[in-house]
Amino acid sequence: MREATAIFRKQILDTRKNRAVLIQFIMFPIMTIVMSNAIKVDDMPEFFYLKLFSIMYMAMAPIVSMSAIISEEKEKGTLRALMMSNVSPMSYLLGVGVYDFLCCLIGTMLMSKSCGLDDGPWWNYMCVIMSGLLISIVLGAAIGVLAKDQMAATSLAVPVMCIFTFLPMMAQFNDTIAKVAKFIYTQQLYLALNDINNVKIVTEGLIIIVVNALLVLGFFIIAFRKEGLTAE
Repeated sequence: MREATAIFRKQILDTRKNRAVLIQFIMFPIMTIVMSNAIKVDDMPEFFYLKLFSIMYMAMAPIVSMSAIISEEKEKGTLRALMMSNVSPMSYLLGVGVYDFLCCLIGTMLMSKSCGLDDGPWWNYMCVIMSGLLISIVLGAAIGVLAKDQMAATSLAVPVMCIFTFLPMMAQFNDTIAKVAKFIYTQQLYLALNDINNVKIVTEGLIIIVVNALLVLGFFIIAFRKEGLTAE
């Protein structure tokens, strides 16, 4: 925990210098706040922008930021230096992961509170978003570990992020896409927020989310072992 805490503090200092990562944490909260207050259309569903941007934020920010942070430190040799300094890989990943989770969590809280979501529904909403954030963080970490450098990480992260970010949005307008999108966790979490005042995950949705989580975890373990980041 001491090592993980040190890595967590290091990431706070590094983010001030890395604007590409910083913008991932603030872009969607700002968009949600601005559009929820500036653009209102007749018959628009309640919390429309909050629901839409929350799912996009939940997928985009953790995947892109985690892959960028880890691949950058691999490219610069910082990660190898940390390993040689007896910092365990799991401590490093825990420190970075907790940092990324908290940054995204703060952004999500700002989004939901600025839209006036009540306390009761708010807790259910946060549970849904947190489950998605955890899956996305592990997926982003796997991409960052597997990529050789930042360019490779971006090449991998962008198409993966697009699939999990935009499929739920496009599924609203196309039944064929909806049939495919139903098998990814972001779509199931989007459906769970369909009535944001009465959040509910059906049995099929829960199974799909769990299967997605296991697949992502398996991908992470494969990448972790392939790069030789095993604890001594």
